[in-house]
Amino acid sequence: MFDLFKQKGEASAPDVKTIRHGLLQFIKDQLQKWEGGEGVNIKGLQLFLSPTDEEKHLYEASVYLDQPDKFREEEVQRIADDYALQLPHNAALELLFVPALPAEAIKAKDLPVALHVSTRKQPTLTTPTTAYLRVASGEAEKELYILTSKGGKVCIGREKRVQTAEGFLRENDIAFSSASQNSSNKYISRQHAHIEWNKEVGGFFLYADEGGIPPRNKIKVQTGSGDVLRLQSTHIGHHLQEGDQIVLGESALLQFSYVERD
Repeated sequence: MFDLFKQKGEASAPDVKTIRHGLLQFIKDQLQKWEGGEGVNIKGLQLFLSPTDEEKHLYEASVYLDQPDKFREEEVQRIADDYALQLPHNAALELLFVPALPAEAIKAKDLPVALHVSTRKQPTLTTPTTAYLRVASGEAEKELYILTSKGGKVCIGREKRVQTAEGFLRENDIAFSSASQNSSNKYISRQHAHIEWNKEVGGFFLYADEGGIPPRNKIKVQTGSGDVLRLQSTHIGHHLQEGDQIVLGESALLQFSYVERD
């Protein structure tokens, strides 16, 4: 691998192009071990990044964080094709910015990154993961909610504490008030949706609850690539990815990200 940082007195600040080249070279070195069709056994890739605060924006740009599918479909897929890896179509690539690199992942020599290849025998790492859900339209108790892989089920709905159709009490962690003058709130159900961490997959999943499926108020998601999905069942969840936009009812909008933005 090339030396990303010059030695002694020759140090220079890295740029996005140089960082991206280093990331791809590192991934290429690791995926080369799966050459010859063995890529079909790969369930997913987790790329952990732990840059300094000063360089974080460069690393975000290097992996096209605002276009989460681009890094996998254009850059990593090209590597897979070179080595005939035949990665499964549903093999996810997770880009995880973390305070410290997990010990179980393979660390790069010259970059603050590590890669974990998950298979049936080597499951996805379950190191603590944090994500952020921002209320972009509608009025909830807070504008920004923090999701953690150890935080349990996060319920979303109208009002903080409600009684379900079965007579039980439900506490909404993300609650939209009925008293709000914001018109988006009135189309949110008391039991609209919830988010759960999936340990096996290593990601956050969005599920519709009884009030969030047809013929009641609906849920739709626009992915980072622009695809629009509609949740039609309480049993099938959507694996949230960087940049996903979630519409509850008609216009309440939540934005999902692994990066805390201003």
